[in-house]
This record gives sequence, structure tokens and C-alpha cells, in this order.
Amino acid sequence: MHKKKKKHLLRNSFIALFLMMFIGGVAYGTTTYRGIKNSVNSSFKPVGVKKDRDVNSQLKKKKPISILLMGTDTGALGRDYQGRTDSMMILTLNPNTNKTTITSIPRDTAVKIPGYPEESPAKINAAYSVGQTKTAITTVQKLLNIPIDFYVLINMGGMEKVINQAGGVDVTPTFTFEYEGYRFAGGMNEHMDGKEALAYSRMRYDDPDGDYGRQKRQRQVFTALLKKSSSIQSLLNQQFIKSLSNHTQTDLTFDELTTLAKDYRSVRDQTEETHLQGQGVQINKQSMEVVKKDELQRATDFIRKNLDLDHETTGNIQYDPK
Repeated sequence: MHKKKKKHLLRNSFIALFLMMFIGGVAYGTTTYRGIKNSVNSSFKPVGVKKDRDVNSQLKKKKPISILLMGTDTGALGRDYQGRTDSMMILTLNPNTNKTTITSIPRDTAVKIPGYPEESPAKINAAYSVGQTKTAITTVQKLLNIPIDFYVLINMGGMEKVINQAGGVDVTPTFTFEYEGYRFAGGMNEHMDGKEALAYSRMRYDDPDGDYGRQKRQRQVFTALLKKSSSIQSLLNQQFIKSLSNHTQTDLTFDELTTLAKDYRSVRDQTEETHLQGQGVQINKQSMEVVKKDELQRATDFIRKNLDLDHETTGNIQYDPK
């Protein structure tokens, strides 16, 4: 099993940032609170995907929900959102078991993209580039046979802003390497600004664990950001939140996020994480990760269990070279 338990705050910085906003928002007064609400709602963008279940009922009854977290490799390109998904994580929040699960999907996972046979087989990060958020969500749902209740999309420009606004992060590199003009010394604690932290989390090809190692470094940066509790005041800045909204999209409304902050706090008590493990294969002159059916089933079971859903056979759009 590729998972481990940890007892600390949610490790996705964007969701956690919003939780900080809502938990502390009222203390800033009604005017600022309304301003934050308007700024957050400006990021709202439904994508036309029919929900597999009634998400409003799920939230109202405090039942488990799932969120697809996506980071795009677009840099600071505002709302253009061109490019591919540089990272994909499925987050499940279960207030009954007080547990969060995080499942990482390697960007090179080989899939048949629903609705785009001419593009298939392809890396899963291409689903976003050919059909935007709707296709990315549909691909993940069909790959693992799971419901995606909500999504959150943030580009790299947004992540850089968050880290800089928080005053940077303290990270201890897992090994020594150089990337984008920076040198990272393994085992040596280092204070990083947004640009340096993104360089640290983006490097991939010199990591002995490839994309799996990159995913670990991404989560390491997220964790370091969340430890900056003293910086919450600076993050709860109306102008900053307004500027951040230009780098994010979500189909979670302000009221829904407020519900998460109020009724789903207990999910911070325990976190379990895992990732899809594939095998490198050359397909159409591209290096992709082929995930076997039993590995997909393991991930499906892991996700559905924390959603309190019955066992189902995993999806069937993975690429099978046989």
C-alpha cells in the first residue's frame, strides 16, 4: 500500500488558504467579509459536468465529499488557463471518520481520453489541454470509477503569490540538485520565496524517483506553507485575495467553502495519502506510465472507502499495451 498516516493540517495550500480565510473572515468585519466573499466568488466557474450525486445534499448532511485539485503549468497567465495539468490530486473529506485522503495521479499516466479518440492514448495531463476542466474531471472519474463532487484549479502564478504573501516557506530539500538557477542542498533547511519554492517543487528529470519524487516535493512545500500560521493575517488581505482570484477557478461557491470550514474541520485529525504507481513505457514515441488494473482497483477502493461508498470495479479507460 502506497500510503501513510499523518496528523496535521490539510496539505493542499489552496484549500487550506480558503479555510483560513473563512475561519478568520468574520473577525475582519462585515465590509471586509463581504469583499472577500465577492473576490472568492469571482473565481467560481461551473464546467458543465453533470454531478454523479447531489452535492448540496452531501454538504447539508455533512457527508463525505471529493475534490479534484489541479495545478496548471501556465505560470502567471491570468484566466487564459492554457497548458496542461502539472499536478492532479483527489482529496476526500470525511467528517464522520475525521479523515482526509489525498491520492496523487502522475501526470504521465497513460489513458484513453473520453471524447477524444484521435488524441488517445495520451498522458492524463493532456486531458485538460484538449478539453479543459470538463474533460479533466471526466477522465479522472472514468479512470477510477469515482465521483468528483468539486474541483479547484490554480496556476503557478497563483501559487507563487500565495507563498510570497506568506513571507516564504522553510523547506529542507530531500537531496542535492540544481534547477532554474537555484541550488538546493539536501538535508539543509532553506528559506524559499515563491519563485524558488516552485522551482524546487517542479524539478522532475533529475529526481531518482521521477514524477513520484516531484509529487513528494510538492506536498513538502504545501506543508511548509501551512506551518506559517503567523502569516494568516497577511493572507487575509482583501486586495491579495482579489489578486489571487485571477489565478484560480473552482465550482465551489463561497457559501459551500464556508460550510467546509464550519462542518468539516474534524477531517484535519488524520490524513492518509497514496499515489497511482505505474510502469514507464514508450507509447507513440512518448514516455508514459502504464497503470495496471489491480493498482487502479487499489486506488479506487482507497478513495471510495473514505467516501463511504460501496465497492465497485475500477474504471476502464487506462491504456493496456497488450
